[in-house]
Amino acid sequence: MQPKPPWPSINRLTLPLLENLKRDVDALRLKVITLRNATTIIDAGIDARGGLEAGRRIAEICMGGLGHVALNMGAGKWPLALSVHAANPVLACLGSQYAGWSLDHGEGQAAFRALGSGPGRALAQKEKLFAQLGYRDSATSTCLVLEVDQAPPLELIEKVSRDCHVAAEQLTFILTPTRSLAGLVQIVARVLEVALHKVHVLGFPLDQIIDGAGSAPLPPPAKDFVTSMGRSNDAILFGGRVRLFVDCSDTDARQLAQQLPSSASRDYGKLFAQVFKNVDYDFYKIDPLLFAPAEVIVSTLQGGKTFRAGSVNEALLDSSFS
Repeated sequence: MQPKPPWPSINRLTLPLLENLKRDVDALRLKVITLRNATTIIDAGIDARGGLEAGRRIAEICMGGLGHVALNMGAGKWPLALSVHAANPVLACLGSQYAGWSLDHGEGQAAFRALGSGPGRALAQKEKLFAQLGYRDSATSTCLVLEVDQAPPLELIEKVSRDCHVAAEQLTFILTPTRSLAGLVQIVARVLEVALHKVHVLGFPLDQIIDGAGSAPLPPPAKDFVTSMGRSNDAILFGGRVRLFVDCSDTDARQLAQQLPSSASRDYGKLFAQVFKNVDYDFYKIDPLLFAPAEVIVSTLQGGKTFRAGSVNEALLDSSFS
């Protein structure tokens, strides 16, 4: 799939958002740490309190400056929800927000394992996805968002600096633990990204995705990692709703809508924490088709028709959040 050029630089679009985040660290209850190699660490929930607004802004940084994330109150038992829209959903979600860069260092109990999100991925080009997108960015500074509760080791930071071709002092890591409020927000804000990733897994042409938006309820925090991770995934699997606008035939749009919801997976029906436990906490053993929103609405630009599939599962959502 080759996109219609030109695509913008997500690193340049993200830079003012990152500068504003650093400027407002006190108001957002964040903590900025400068390492001895001058790399910047932004703590959004480890030793710093962080919060919902911090998570909202970090989610927009994750989307490469192309996304808009809002908190809003709706109806129902869990009314606080996130809504997401992207000016260029494929680039924003898959080219930046998707946690696709595996960052590992060390062995055994001292090992550091994380998946990198954000515009730095487009500089490093470590994923086959970028060749499929036909996208490569260039910039002199960048950032990555990690869902971790500790800072990455200096050796890994130096490797990321080399891979991104930026100086260490021009590199920023934003850390958002899953149990933190900021972490929950930036995870649930991936509702549209989760849908587009499944679109890609299904083999649907990404250049036929013209626009999209999504929403999902914000779960309550939990004391432990597995419960918090489970609730944030359940928010999307059982409460996420996505609307896509596609440039394809009605037949292809109908088929996409039918295949896209989480209920199309063999693993659907159990809380995510239980599914995770059943596969011995190995993500790669989970059916990849499970990672999708609960309800999907696909509208075609060619035929003007709309197709719907899936539905919000209030019972499972309530069981997870309660």
